[in-house]
Amino acid sequence: MTTELPVLASPRVAHRGRGTSYVLLAALFFSTSGTLGKSVMSAGIAPEQVAAARIALAGVVLLAGVALVAPRKLRVRRAELPVLAGYGLLGVAGVQLLYFVAAGRIPVGIAILLEFVSPVLIALWVRFVRRHRLPRAVWGGIALAMAGLALVAQVWEGVTLDGLGLLAGFGAALCSAGYFLLGERAVADIDPLGLVTWGMVIGAVAISFVAPPWTWPAGLLGADVGFGAWHPPVWLLLTLLVLVATVLAYVCGISSLRHLPASVASVLGLIEPVITTVAAWVLLGEQLAWPQLLGSAILLGGAYIVQRNSEILAH
Repeated sequence: MTTELPVLASPRVAHRGRGTSYVLLAALFFSTSGTLGKSVMSAGIAPEQVAAARIALAGVVLLAGVALVAPRKLRVRRAELPVLAGYGLLGVAGVQLLYFVAAGRIPVGIAILLEFVSPVLIALWVRFVRRHRLPRAVWGGIALAMAGLALVAQVWEGVTLDGLGLLAGFGAALCSAGYFLLGERAVADIDPLGLVTWGMVIGAVAISFVAPPWTWPAGLLGADVGFGAWHPPVWLLLTLLVLVATVLAYVCGISSLRHLPASVASVLGLIEPVITTVAAWVLLGEQLAWPQLLGSAILLGGAYIVQRNSEILAH
Protein backbone atom coordinates (compact mmCIF):
# COMPACT_ATOMS: atom_id res chain seq x y z
CA MET A 1 0.00 0.00 0.00
CA THR A 2 1.14 3.71 -0.81
CA THR A 3 0.86 7.20 0.97
CA GLU A 4 -0.02 9.54 -1.91
CA LEU A 5 -2.73 11.53 -0.06
CA PRO A 6 -5.46 13.01 -2.23
CA VAL A 7 -7.63 16.07 -1.76
CA LEU A 8 -9.52 15.73 1.46
CA ALA A 9 -10.59 18.01 4.25
CA SER A 10 -7.57 19.73 5.72
CA PRO A 11 -6.75 18.94 9.33
CA ARG A 12 -5.36 21.58 11.62
CA VAL A 13 -1.75 22.39 10.77
CA ALA A 14 0.40 21.86 13.86
CA HIS A 15 4.11 21.16 13.31
CA ARG A 16 4.80 21.44 9.58
CA GLY A 17 8.36 20.15 9.88
CA ARG A 18 7.21 17.10 11.81
CA GLY A 19 4.40 16.44 9.35
CA THR A 20 6.80 16.71 6.41
CA SER A 21 9.14 14.24 8.06
CA TYR A 22 6.25 11.82 8.67
CA VAL A 23 4.96 11.87 5.10
CA LEU A 24 8.43 11.50 3.57
CA LEU A 25 9.19 8.60 5.90
CA ALA A 26 5.86 7.01 5.00
CA ALA A 27 6.66 7.33 1.29
CA LEU A 28 10.09 5.79 1.86
CA PHE A 29 8.68 2.90 3.91
CA PHE A 30 5.78 2.21 1.52
CA SER A 31 8.15 2.27 -1.46
CA THR A 32 9.92 -0.82 -0.13
CA SER A 33 6.78 -2.98 -0.30
CA GLY A 34 7.05 -3.71 -4.02
CA THR A 35 10.64 -4.95 -4.07
CA LEU A 36 10.29 -6.84 -0.79
CA GLY A 37 7.00 -8.43 -1.82
CA LYS A 38 8.18 -9.42 -5.29
CA SER A 39 11.31 -11.04 -3.87
CA VAL A 40 9.16 -13.03 -1.43
CA MET A 41 6.90 -14.11 -4.30
CA SER A 42 9.93 -15.27 -6.28
CA ALA A 43 10.28 -18.11 -3.76
CA GLY A 44 6.97 -19.54 -4.98
CA ILE A 45 4.57 -17.80 -2.58
CA ALA A 46 1.37 -16.58 -4.29
CA PRO A 47 0.56 -12.83 -4.26
CA GLU A 48 -2.58 -13.35 -2.18
CA GLN A 49 -0.57 -15.31 0.40
CA VAL A 50 2.03 -12.57 0.66
CA ALA A 51 -0.69 -9.94 1.08
CA ALA A 52 -2.51 -12.06 3.67
CA ALA A 53 0.62 -12.71 5.69
CA ARG A 54 1.60 -9.03 5.52
CA ILE A 55 -1.78 -7.77 6.76
CA ALA A 56 -2.33 -10.48 9.37
CA LEU A 57 1.11 -10.17 10.96
CA ALA A 58 0.96 -6.37 10.88
CA GLY A 59 -2.47 -6.55 12.53
CA VAL A 60 -1.11 -8.74 15.31
CA VAL A 61 1.85 -6.41 15.89
CA LEU A 62 -0.31 -3.28 15.94
CA LEU A 63 -3.08 -4.75 18.08
CA ALA A 64 -0.65 -6.13 20.66
CA GLY A 65 1.43 -2.95 20.73
CA VAL A 66 -1.46 -0.49 20.98
CA ALA A 67 -3.34 -2.64 23.52
CA LEU A 68 -0.23 -2.69 25.69
CA VAL A 69 0.83 0.96 25.36
CA ALA A 70 -2.37 2.93 24.64
CA PRO A 71 -5.49 0.74 24.96
CA ARG A 72 -7.84 3.76 24.99
CA LYS A 73 -6.98 4.40 21.32
CA LEU A 74 -8.74 1.16 20.41
CA ARG A 75 -12.14 2.33 21.62
CA VAL A 76 -14.76 2.78 18.89
CA ARG A 77 -18.49 3.39 19.01
CA ARG A 78 -21.04 1.13 17.36
CA ALA A 79 -22.00 3.89 14.94
CA GLU A 80 -18.40 3.97 13.69
CA LEU A 81 -18.29 0.29 12.76
CA PRO A 82 -19.62 0.55 9.17
CA VAL A 83 -17.05 3.12 8.04
CA LEU A 84 -14.35 1.23 9.93
CA ALA A 85 -15.32 -1.99 8.13
CA GLY A 86 -15.22 -0.26 4.76
CA TYR A 87 -11.82 1.19 5.59
CA GLY A 88 -10.43 -2.24 6.46
CA LEU A 89 -11.98 -4.01 3.47
CA LEU A 90 -10.99 -1.46 0.82
CA GLY A 91 -8.08 0.51 2.25
CA VAL A 92 -6.24 -2.46 3.71
CA ALA A 93 -7.34 -5.79 2.23
CA GLY A 94 -8.32 -4.55 -1.23
CA VAL A 95 -5.33 -2.29 -1.80
CA GLN A 96 -2.74 -4.78 -0.58
CA LEU A 97 -4.18 -7.82 -2.34
CA LEU A 98 -4.62 -6.12 -5.71
CA TYR A 99 -1.28 -4.33 -5.50
CA PHE A 100 0.60 -7.60 -4.94
CA VAL A 101 -1.32 -9.31 -7.75
CA ALA A 102 -0.27 -6.42 -10.01
CA ALA A 103 3.34 -6.43 -8.78
CA GLY A 104 3.55 -10.17 -9.38
CA ARG A 105 2.55 -9.81 -13.05
CA ILE A 106 3.91 -6.42 -14.17
CA PRO A 107 7.00 -4.35 -13.25
CA VAL A 108 6.82 -2.96 -9.71
CA GLY A 109 7.35 0.59 -10.97
CA ILE A 110 4.26 0.37 -13.18
CA ALA A 111 2.19 -1.32 -10.46
CA ILE A 112 2.85 1.52 -8.03
CA LEU A 113 2.27 4.17 -10.69
CA LEU A 114 -1.17 2.76 -11.45
CA GLU A 115 -2.16 3.48 -7.87
CA PHE A 116 -1.65 7.17 -8.60
CA VAL A 117 -4.90 7.12 -10.53
CA SER A 118 -6.60 7.30 -7.12
CA PRO A 119 -6.27 11.12 -6.75
CA VAL A 120 -7.97 11.47 -10.13
CA LEU A 121 -10.77 9.13 -9.03
CA ILE A 122 -11.22 11.16 -5.85
CA ALA A 123 -11.38 14.39 -7.86
CA LEU A 124 -14.15 12.84 -9.98
CA TRP A 125 -15.98 11.71 -6.84
CA VAL A 126 -15.79 15.20 -5.35
CA ARG A 127 -17.09 16.77 -8.58
CA PHE A 128 -19.94 14.43 -9.48
CA VAL A 129 -20.97 12.94 -6.12
CA ARG A 130 -20.24 15.80 -3.72
CA ARG A 131 -21.04 18.29 -6.51
CA HIS A 132 -18.09 20.62 -5.87
CA ARG A 133 -16.96 22.53 -8.95
CA LEU A 134 -13.34 21.82 -9.88
CA PRO A 135 -10.89 24.32 -11.44
CA ARG A 136 -10.11 23.81 -15.13
CA ALA A 137 -6.51 23.01 -14.25
CA VAL A 138 -7.74 19.91 -12.40
CA TRP A 139 -9.34 18.55 -15.56
CA GLY A 140 -6.10 19.32 -17.41
CA GLY A 141 -4.21 17.33 -14.81
CA ILE A 142 -6.65 14.43 -15.19
CA ALA A 143 -6.12 14.44 -18.96
CA LEU A 144 -2.34 14.44 -18.49
CA ALA A 145 -2.55 11.55 -16.03
CA MET A 146 -4.63 9.49 -18.45
CA ALA A 147 -2.20 10.24 -21.30
CA GLY A 148 0.67 9.18 -19.06
CA LEU A 149 -1.07 5.91 -18.26
CA ALA A 150 -1.58 5.24 -21.98
CA LEU A 151 2.19 5.62 -22.49
CA VAL A 152 2.98 3.43 -19.49
CA ALA A 153 0.70 0.68 -20.84
CA GLN A 154 1.97 1.21 -24.42
CA VAL A 155 -1.59 0.88 -25.72
CA TRP A 156 -0.51 1.39 -29.33
CA GLU A 157 1.10 -2.06 -29.16
CA GLY A 158 -2.07 -3.76 -27.97
CA VAL A 159 -1.10 -3.62 -24.28
CA THR A 160 2.29 -5.24 -24.04
CA LEU A 161 1.90 -5.60 -20.29
CA ASP A 162 -0.03 -8.40 -18.60
CA GLY A 163 -3.75 -7.56 -18.83
CA LEU A 164 -4.67 -9.06 -15.47
CA GLY A 165 -1.79 -7.18 -13.86
CA LEU A 166 -3.06 -3.88 -15.31
CA LEU A 167 -6.61 -4.58 -14.11
CA ALA A 168 -5.31 -5.41 -10.65
CA GLY A 169 -3.36 -2.13 -10.63
CA PHE A 170 -6.47 -0.14 -11.52
CA GLY A 171 -8.41 -2.08 -8.88
CA ALA A 172 -5.80 -1.08 -6.33
CA ALA A 173 -6.35 2.55 -7.36
CA LEU A 174 -10.09 2.19 -6.76
CA CYS A 175 -9.49 0.70 -3.33
CA SER A 176 -6.91 3.38 -2.58
CA ALA A 177 -9.50 6.05 -3.37
CA GLY A 178 -11.88 4.32 -0.96
CA TYR A 179 -9.10 4.22 1.62
CA PHE A 180 -8.72 8.00 1.61
CA LEU A 181 -12.40 8.86 1.33
CA LEU A 182 -13.37 6.52 4.16
CA GLY A 183 -10.28 7.45 6.16
CA GLU A 184 -11.18 11.13 5.87
CA ARG A 185 -14.53 10.43 7.43
CA ALA A 186 -13.30 7.98 10.06
CA VAL A 187 -10.30 9.94 11.34
CA ALA A 188 -12.60 12.75 12.49
CA ASP A 189 -14.02 10.48 15.21
CA ILE A 190 -11.51 7.63 15.64
CA ASP A 191 -7.94 8.02 16.86
CA PRO A 192 -5.61 7.58 13.84
CA LEU A 193 -3.59 4.82 15.50
CA GLY A 194 -6.76 3.00 16.47
CA LEU A 195 -8.07 3.44 12.94
CA VAL A 196 -4.96 1.88 11.41
CA THR A 197 -4.97 -0.97 13.94
CA TRP A 198 -8.62 -1.94 13.52
CA GLY A 199 -8.39 -1.44 9.77
CA MET A 200 -5.50 -3.89 9.66
CA VAL A 201 -7.37 -6.43 11.82
CA ILE A 202 -10.53 -6.20 9.69
CA GLY A 203 -8.45 -6.46 6.52
CA ALA A 204 -6.69 -9.54 7.89
CA VAL A 205 -10.00 -11.27 8.61
CA ALA A 206 -11.32 -10.41 5.14
CA ILE A 207 -8.26 -11.56 3.21
CA SER A 208 -8.11 -14.82 5.20
CA PHE A 209 -11.07 -15.99 3.11
CA VAL A 210 -8.90 -15.62 0.01
CA ALA A 211 -5.70 -17.06 1.52
CA PRO A 212 -6.35 -18.89 4.82
CA PRO A 213 -3.33 -19.10 7.14
CA TRP A 214 -3.16 -22.90 6.90
CA THR A 215 -2.50 -22.60 3.16
CA TRP A 216 0.59 -20.41 3.61
CA PRO A 217 3.72 -22.32 2.49
CA ALA A 218 5.62 -22.12 5.78
CA GLY A 219 8.22 -24.51 4.40
CA LEU A 220 9.46 -21.78 2.04
CA LEU A 221 10.30 -19.30 4.80
CA GLY A 222 13.85 -20.58 5.06
CA ALA A 223 14.53 -20.44 1.31
CA ASP A 224 17.08 -17.90 0.10
CA VAL A 225 15.96 -15.49 -2.63
CA GLY A 226 17.68 -12.85 -4.70
CA PHE A 227 17.46 -9.30 -3.42
CA GLY A 228 19.94 -7.16 -5.29
CA ALA A 229 23.43 -8.42 -4.48
CA TRP A 230 22.16 -10.36 -1.46
CA HIS A 231 20.34 -13.67 -0.99
CA PRO A 232 18.46 -13.32 2.32
CA PRO A 233 15.93 -15.89 3.57
CA VAL A 234 12.25 -15.33 2.86
CA TRP A 235 11.39 -14.91 6.54
CA LEU A 236 13.72 -11.90 6.85
CA LEU A 237 12.19 -10.14 3.84
CA LEU A 238 8.70 -10.93 5.12
CA THR A 239 9.61 -9.47 8.51
CA LEU A 240 10.80 -6.26 6.86
CA LEU A 241 7.64 -6.20 4.74
CA VAL A 242 5.50 -6.36 7.88
CA LEU A 243 7.42 -4.03 10.19
CA VAL A 244 8.83 -1.44 7.76
CA ALA A 245 6.57 -1.42 4.69
CA THR A 246 3.34 -1.89 6.65
CA VAL A 247 3.40 -1.00 10.36
CA LEU A 248 5.82 1.94 10.18
CA ALA A 249 4.47 3.10 6.81
CA TYR A 250 0.83 3.18 7.90
CA VAL A 251 1.58 4.81 11.26
CA CYS A 252 3.75 7.54 9.69
CA GLY A 253 1.24 8.12 6.91
CA ILE A 254 -1.73 8.62 9.20
CA SER A 255 0.34 10.68 11.66
CA SER A 256 1.32 13.14 8.91
CA LEU A 257 -2.32 14.19 8.54
CA ARG A 258 -2.30 15.56 12.06
CA HIS A 259 0.32 18.14 11.09
CA LEU A 260 -0.12 18.81 7.36
CA PRO A 261 -3.09 19.56 5.11
CA ALA A 262 -3.80 16.59 2.85
CA SER A 263 -3.10 18.70 -0.23
CA VAL A 264 0.46 19.38 0.97
CA ALA A 265 1.08 15.80 2.10
CA SER A 266 -0.13 14.47 -1.24
CA VAL A 267 2.43 16.50 -3.17
CA LEU A 268 5.24 15.29 -0.92
CA GLY A 269 3.97 11.72 -1.30
CA LEU A 270 4.60 11.84 -5.06
CA ILE A 271 8.20 10.90 -4.29
CA GLU A 272 7.08 7.33 -3.52
CA PRO A 273 6.86 5.94 -7.09
CA VAL A 274 10.21 7.52 -7.91
CA ILE A 275 11.81 5.67 -5.00
CA THR A 276 9.94 2.48 -5.94
CA THR A 277 11.06 2.59 -9.56
CA VAL A 278 14.69 3.22 -8.63
CA ALA A 279 14.59 0.43 -6.04
CA ALA A 280 13.09 -2.01 -8.57
CA TRP A 281 15.83 -1.09 -11.05
CA VAL A 282 18.62 -1.52 -8.48
CA LEU A 283 17.34 -4.57 -6.62
CA LEU A 284 15.22 -6.44 -9.18
CA GLY A 285 16.87 -5.41 -12.43
CA GLU A 286 13.56 -4.11 -13.84
CA GLN A 287 13.82 -1.52 -16.61
CA LEU A 288 11.22 0.60 -18.38
CA ALA A 289 11.24 1.56 -22.06
CA TRP A 290 11.62 5.27 -22.79
CA PRO A 291 7.88 5.76 -23.62
CA GLN A 292 7.04 4.25 -20.24
CA LEU A 293 9.52 6.53 -18.49
CA LEU A 294 7.99 9.52 -20.30
CA GLY A 295 4.51 8.30 -19.40
CA SER A 296 5.54 7.98 -15.76
CA ALA A 297 6.69 11.60 -15.71
CA ILE A 298 3.50 12.80 -17.41
CA LEU A 299 1.31 10.77 -15.04
CA LEU A 300 3.05 12.23 -11.99
CA GLY A 301 2.81 15.71 -13.49
CA GLY A 302 -0.93 15.27 -14.03
CA ALA A 303 -1.42 14.01 -10.47
CA TYR A 304 0.60 16.97 -9.17
CA ILE A 305 -1.60 19.44 -11.05
CA VAL A 306 -4.76 17.78 -9.73
CA GLN A 307 -3.49 18.07 -6.17
CA ARG A 308 -2.18 21.63 -6.38
CA ASN A 309 -5.36 22.99 -7.92
CA SER A 310 -7.78 21.15 -5.68
CA GLU A 311 -6.88 23.03 -2.48
CA ILE A 312 -10.06 25.06 -2.97
CA LEU A 313 -12.04 21.97 -1.96
CA ALA A 314 -10.57 22.10 1.51
CA HIS A 315 -12.19 25.47 2.22
